[in-house]
Amino acid sequence: MKVVEINSLVLAYLGDVIYENYVRRFLIRQGFAHVDELQKNAVKYVSAKSQAKYLKMMIEDGFLTDDELVVVKRARNNKSNSHPKNCDVVTYKNATGLEALLGYLDLSGNQDRVFEIMNYILEE
Repeated sequence: MKVVEINSLVLAYLGDVIYENYVRRFLIRQGFAHVDELQKNAVKYVSAKSQAKYLKMMIEDGFLTDDELVVVKRARNNKSNSHPKNCDVVTYKNATGLEALLGYLDLSGNQDRVFEIMNYILEE
C-alpha cells in the first residue's frame, strides 16, 4: 500500500505520537525536570487549539509545499465529526491535518521534513 492511500486518520494517529515525542524531548532539553512542569508546558503545544494555530501559521507563511497541503486538506475533509469537548470541529480537524502530515512524512521516510516542521513549531 502506498503512503498516500493510507486513511488520513491513521496517518494522524501516527503523527500524534511523533508530535508529542518531539514536544516532550524539547521540553526536557529546556530543563523542565518534573513531570507536572512537563505536562503543564506540553499543553502549550499539544492541544488541538495550539496545533491548529501552528498549522495556520505555516500555511500563511507559505512554509508547506503543495503536496503537503494536499495531505492536510485530505485529513481536514475526513468525514469524521467526532471531536473533544474542549474544542470545536474546525479546530480539531485542523489539528488532525497537522498530525496527518507528520504521519505521512514519517511513513514516506522524510524525517528531515518532520524535523523542519517541528523546529518551526518549537522555535516559534
